[in-house]
Amino acid sequence: MIFEQVATGGCQSYLIGCEGTRIAALIDPELTQIDRYLGLAARDGLRIRYAIDSHTHADHFSASRELAERLDIPVVSHRLSPAPYVRMRLEDGELLQVGGLKIQALHTPGHTRDSMSLICEDRVFTGDTLLIGGTGRTDLPTGDPNKLYDSLFERLLKLDPTLLVYPAHDYKGRTHSTIGAEIADNPRLQKRERAAFVEMMNQLNLSAPTHLTEALRTNMSGGKTVAQLLAEATAAVPFVAMTDLARRVEQGDLGFVVLDVREREAFRAGHIPGAQHLPRGQLELRVNQDLPDPTARIVTCCEFGRISTLAASTLRTLGFMHASALDGGMKAWREAGLPLAEGD
Repeated sequence: MIFEQVATGGCQSYLIGCEGTRIAALIDPELTQIDRYLGLAARDGLRIRYAIDSHTHADHFSASRELAERLDIPVVSHRLSPAPYVRMRLEDGELLQVGGLKIQALHTPGHTRDSMSLICEDRVFTGDTLLIGGTGRTDLPTGDPNKLYDSLFERLLKLDPTLLVYPAHDYKGRTHSTIGAEIADNPRLQKRERAAFVEMMNQLNLSAPTHLTEALRTNMSGGKTVAQLLAEATAAVPFVAMTDLARRVEQGDLGFVVLDVREREAFRAGHIPGAQHLPRGQLELRVNQDLPDPTARIVTCCEFGRISTLAASTLRTLGFMHASALDGGMKAWREAGLPLAEGD
């Protein structure tokens, strides 16, 4: 087996490949690591055939959908996965053939109802069901401590104790464990009676993952993250340097329609002299009235430079092909001591 483990913070993903056929699969790929996965595959001469999600992640953004589109491969998950882009849905016990490798799916719900673990040769990829020195939490959508108890004590912990354990997360720099080591040393697995285990899980009182809502939305629907939207907008528009715009303001000859897309109160409190106000939320509705010349040069600005980038991209989509965005935002403009006008 060709094997690569890729850590992204505490998130763990895995590239496994068959030495004979060079066919490979990615397990729990993370969105920011796509180029790294493709680089590793190219280095090892691997052809990625499957992108596998062990469950619906709430704490990282899955790269499976984008990899599937780029490589024309199926996304593989348990049949209960809510994601509409999953093309291959595995049942408990089914095998996935990856060249000469066989990956067996075990339905191990509890952390989520679609959680599955994956056995391949001498190792088991446990997703967030079994972690090194811990277990997946059960207080997020579709979590169930009773089902987690069954998945652990009736399934995973009955596997060969020498099996290597590779979880989807570890925040202490550890790479793997074994079933036997977890049975012996994992504190949560010392609660061997169901009632005690369920009570422990219900009293963990853990903080919610940082990107919980966005991660669930994108991983369940295949929608885009805010970072993806910003990256696409940034790639689609040119930018005007703050020093260039400041020089034009000083000379009294802007040469642009400076379009401030903040809300009215922020605009009135201080804006670039000569700027025109059009809130981002009203852009599409007022663009024909407020910007009658589609050939005009436009530079958008906002507080931090992100919303203005999205606005400039939208303007270009609408046909304003000379729209650009200010490189930076009004916060940086103020901190640089550049001139401001107040009021409407």
